[in-house]
Amino acid sequence: MTSSPSIAPKTPLGVGSIVSNSFSILFRNIVAVIVVAFIPSFIGLLLSAGMNGASATLGLAVGDPFGTGTVTTIILGVILQLGIQGLTIALLVQLAYDAKLGRPITPVAYISPALNSIVPIVVLSLVIGILATIGFMLLIIPGLLVYAVYCVTTPAIMIERVGFGGMTRSASLTKEYRWPIIGVLILLGICTLGLTIVTSFFVAAIVPIIGLNVVGFGLGLILSALMAGFTYGLSGIGAALIYARLRDIKEGVSVDKLAAVFD
Repeated sequence: MTSSPSIAPKTPLGVGSIVSNSFSILFRNIVAVIVVAFIPSFIGLLLSAGMNGASATLGLAVGDPFGTGTVTTIILGVILQLGIQGLTIALLVQLAYDAKLGRPITPVAYISPALNSIVPIVVLSLVIGILATIGFMLLIIPGLLVYAVYCVTTPAIMIERVGFGGMTRSASLTKEYRWPIIGVLILLGICTLGLTIVTSFFVAAIVPIIGLNVVGFGLGLILSALMAGFTYGLSGIGAALIYARLRDIKEGVSVDKLAAVFD
């Protein structure tokens, strides 16, 4: 009697470890993360205010969800925010690996590699955003699956210089691990959603009391940028760690080898 060949069990992704390490890196390097993520977020919000109005930017517009913006400025605003988000996450990918390896955090050194990859990052982020929006309209789960499939697109572009092939590379890396990745995304998303709700409520309560003047707008802008910075920080670090774990599992590539491309 012949025995059937044994099939090696799939190496687990380690959802708990990725989530805990994401928070650990974030809070151990909170000043650097805020600096890296806050500045682009703040600039993006300022530009958005110039295009769509202060009230719409802070989420205070009543009756008109688009505030003072036209369809053109709304579209430009979305592209701008995707660009800011893509640039920020590209910066944070490098920060996450330096932090994980115990190397010095040098935000200025992250700018050039991030800018070199910004065009494919922005374009593919827009494509992923459209696909995810369609997916969420189809009972949420398809939207989460889209994000799971393409969640390491930016790290792949940054580390492997695959350019517009980032989505294809992400789909390949995440294959067989998409449900655990959804678990990571949900856990991190719950935390960022909670912070977003609290911050939005605080801005909506405080700014009308002060008035939408320079002080009120400035306070609302700073709080919104801090919230966006924290959100981008956690999601960017999480994406970097998911990518590193998948490369380790599937290809035996360690974090130090990933980080070496920025040396």
